[in-house]
Amino acid sequence: MASTVFCTDLRAGPRENLHDKLERLLDTAGLPQVVGRGDLTAVKLHFGERGGHAYIRPTFVRRVVDRVRALGGKPFLTDSSTLYPGERKEAVAALTCAIENGFAYAVVNAPLLMCDGLRGHSARRVPVRGEILQAVDIGLEILEADALVVLSHFKCHELTGFGGALKNLGMGCASRSGKLEQHSTAAPQVSAEHCTVCGACVKACAHDAIDFASGKAHIVNQRCTGCGRCISVCEPQAIRIQWNEQAPLVMKKMAEYACGAVSGKAGKRLFVNFITQVSPACDCYGYSDAPIVPDLGILAGTDPVALDQACADLVIQARGLPDTAMVHGHEPGGDKFRGVHPEIDWEITLEHAEKLGLGSREYRLVRLEPKSGKW
Repeated sequence: MASTVFCTDLRAGPRENLHDKLERLLDTAGLPQVVGRGDLTAVKLHFGERGGHAYIRPTFVRRVVDRVRALGGKPFLTDSSTLYPGERKEAVAALTCAIENGFAYAVVNAPLLMCDGLRGHSARRVPVRGEILQAVDIGLEILEADALVVLSHFKCHELTGFGGALKNLGMGCASRSGKLEQHSTAAPQVSAEHCTVCGACVKACAHDAIDFASGKAHIVNQRCTGCGRCISVCEPQAIRIQWNEQAPLVMKKMAEYACGAVSGKAGKRLFVNFITQVSPACDCYGYSDAPIVPDLGILAGTDPVALDQACADLVIQARGLPDTAMVHGHEPGGDKFRGVHPEIDWEITLEHAEKLGLGSREYRLVRLEPKSGKW
């Protein structure tokens, strides 16, 4: 059965500005039915990386927060720590980055919480009926929230072809061990050249999987459970992830993790995608390259599969912009995602998510009409 996806373009005028249109889109897509009085409401988004600029503007996030409050909900903004060492590998650094990117309480009118705790390990194993996985590690605050509003910047991605609601759920709501499970089938490795023998990894490891018999830290594969604690405490960044999982399997695992992220949230979830500044790579980089298509609008719905499919179709139907990272597919109907990442079969995530029952790739696009008949 086709799901309904609601859409607004970015036209605005004196009768209705874009923030007002966003609020109308939220209500039309069902936010009043998702958020009840007293609901602790997780507003999941990507806080952006220092140096990037394509993430969702904080003023739009503020309007979502204000609407949740008006409905009686108690909103908080949330994101998860990164798997790899860097600017956002733990809560203090990640929240500092979020505030520097404009997501301070004074701007967004909501507190900021990391959904996976201080070091990315606050999670619960959730059962799923996956093709690959039977359980997934989801950030505890996502699971504990009464309602979930997922705000995603729709863009290209170098591993999954595109990033939207499904990636924000599957990868963005996973704990560090969950991210590692999606990306790798092997234990992390230690670079002897960079190891300073500080011992922090041994103290952090809960499974006695690290020894110094060789004079440098060594991870014993047979005892490693893939929790990722050692990665987060290694200041010299000597512990390296083995990014050995093939892209198709990463995409399937991500879809299965998305199922875990919405566990227990039937009727209590809404997804909003911003097709703006459609950059050719992930927002996790410290820069944002030129967008490959014009800004196309904001879409919302309760079905993340239909929402991402609708966004992908709109991007493909658009005319590509010149002088970008896209090397082919500029014509309307050209595959923009393969035009940037030709080796990636980006439809795998959508196909697998639909197969798992997370949503439908069939959709009915309903466009919001101007309040006055014109903008």
